[in-house]
Amino acid sequence: MADTALSVPRRSPLAGAADRLAAVTRASGGAVRLAELPFLAQVNVRLDAKGAAADAVGLALGLSLPLEPNTVVRAGELTVLWLGPDEWLVVGAPDTERDLEQRIRAAAGDDHVSVTDVSAQRTTLLVSGARARDLLAHGCPLDLHPRAFGPGRCAQTMLARAQVVVVARDEPGSGFWVLVRSSFAGYLTDWLLDAAADYVAEV
Repeated sequence: MADTALSVPRRSPLAGAADRLAAVTRASGGAVRLAELPFLAQVNVRLDAKGAAADAVGLALGLSLPLEPNTVVRAGELTVLWLGPDEWLVVGAPDTERDLEQRIRAAAGDDHVSVTDVSAQRTTLLVSGARARDLLAHGCPLDLHPRAFGPGRCAQTMLARAQVVVVARDEPGSGFWVLVRSSFAGYLTDWLLDAAADYVAEV
């Protein structure tokens, strides 16, 4: 019998906000750029940073797991965030989470490791532009000055009372990633759009 199950198109948490985000980006004249980066693969990894598995997993991913607190290591399309002494978040291109899981598990072998696909748990907002730091500073307790939170830094923090992970991207002009739980994504987007009004002549 033919498979008659209906295929439901995948919809990101902020699909309905794309036009508003684009409108603010255009109207700000380059001061801020807001966009969703939907469906990024996100795999949480927990293992002993001093064990053999850490080196093996890093080799399998083509990078070294960051060991300095609140730092980021990037190689190609992969970005690894330090979340704790034995915890990392591996972020990759959409639809690569299964491959990442398999590579990490295979590399760890018999060593104790926890690998969890959390891709559906969060979405990612891109916040960039000349006033990106000012915009985030409206609602974030972190010191976002480049001397304190420059490229290659990350932190779990609060933004407008929502739990987020903020990443200072290391490519020139690339701004920040804000990883937010899907259930809070709409609220946080509304807050960002409201806060961005200071930099928008007309939307």
